[in-house]
Amino acid sequence: MNSPELTEDENRGLYQRATEHGAEWWRVSVADRPENYRLEHGVDNGSGPGAVDIDLVVDAENLRAKLKKWRREGFAIDTDDAASEQSAAGRVAFMPELQRVAARASAAKCRQLEGAGATVRIGHVEVPCGFDNPLVPRLNPAYLFSERFNDIVEDIVENRRVMLIGHTGAGKTSLIEQVAARSRHGVLRSNMNGQTTVGDFVGFWTVKGGETLWVDGVLPTAMREGLWLIVDEIDFAEPSILAALTAVLEPHGRLVLKEKGNEIVTPHPAFRLFATANAVGAMSQFRHLYQGANLMNEAFLDRWRVYLLDYLTPAEEADVLIATLAPHMTRALATTLAAIAADCRAAFAREDLSSAFSTRRLLDWAELMLRTGDPERAAGPAIYAKVSPEDAALIRGIVRHHIAPAPEA
Repeated sequence: MNSPELTEDENRGLYQRATEHGAEWWRVSVADRPENYRLEHGVDNGSGPGAVDIDLVVDAENLRAKLKKWRREGFAIDTDDAASEQSAAGRVAFMPELQRVAARASAAKCRQLEGAGATVRIGHVEVPCGFDNPLVPRLNPAYLFSERFNDIVEDIVENRRVMLIGHTGAGKTSLIEQVAARSRHGVLRSNMNGQTTVGDFVGFWTVKGGETLWVDGVLPTAMREGLWLIVDEIDFAEPSILAALTAVLEPHGRLVLKEKGNEIVTPHPAFRLFATANAVGAMSQFRHLYQGANLMNEAFLDRWRVYLLDYLTPAEEADVLIATLAPHMTRALATTLAAIAADCRAAFAREDLSSAFSTRRLLDWAELMLRTGDPERAAGPAIYAKVSPEDAALIRGIVRHHIAPAPEA
């Protein structure tokens, strides 16, 4: 098939792309000879277009090949040279300007926290402390705060509504709980398992001792007492529960208890709201693995900061195994166990396995393995009894791929 003909007007102009050190550009203009084009190349390092370092003339066929190559390399055309040069300068200047502004904003935030009382450093973020109460989660000293969690912790400090999405066992709920444990904030959890009603969530009237009483649900309780509320598996929630949440998700959102004469619940300053989901947004492609999950529209999701949490990397998971089961867990054992978990998760993603392989399951298996000295025996109650016979057979094959049988005595 013949390539389309080039026309002078639509191919003349400045082709450019941003690089780490500036903007690289090619300028295409009509040459003196018919059906020939002049190509000039240069780099803008932020102080304006540099000198032309390549200047050549090509025919239409060669230009066509160049255009294909430039598109693959990320060059874009702007036919207005003056506007293009200004645009290129703006692109180059954007990141330094952003870094200056972000540094000032960070410094201002630190000054605000200085007068806010006690804080604890989690990752790279200073988190204001709450007060000890029975609902503060148990601290896991071996919990690994990955670099990628810093933005989430910062959102918690800023009182953003945070939704964590990812496969079962990826550590969505435990991340929030461990931030709360270190900063001494009480946590309530509400699991949208199909049995949770809007009455459980918002509240209901009941009769006790002949007297009619109102009982707050988990949402107004958390709002009034300044607790952190985690709505687990929100993609399984009833529409009436999502409707109650919507008003609270707004900036400075308040809850109206219509059943209680339109009483308004204003959130305590320490109140935080979180949600977890398996099949929302970027995880929608896995909805078939989570039967019963509901679709969520973009208007609802736009009220949250949504973070995709993947499983720990094998290296991170090995570190967790060593820290949790010290001093008995060695690096060699931990590396092999983390590789087995990674292979099981890859099989789950391929849909060869119907059950996920959580870090919690891996730790349980490793702990029992250290007690028994037998991976297969430990895997019985820690893994195989929890899954279907087909899944157990596949996981057993993955284990045997990584662990050779013990030599006979």
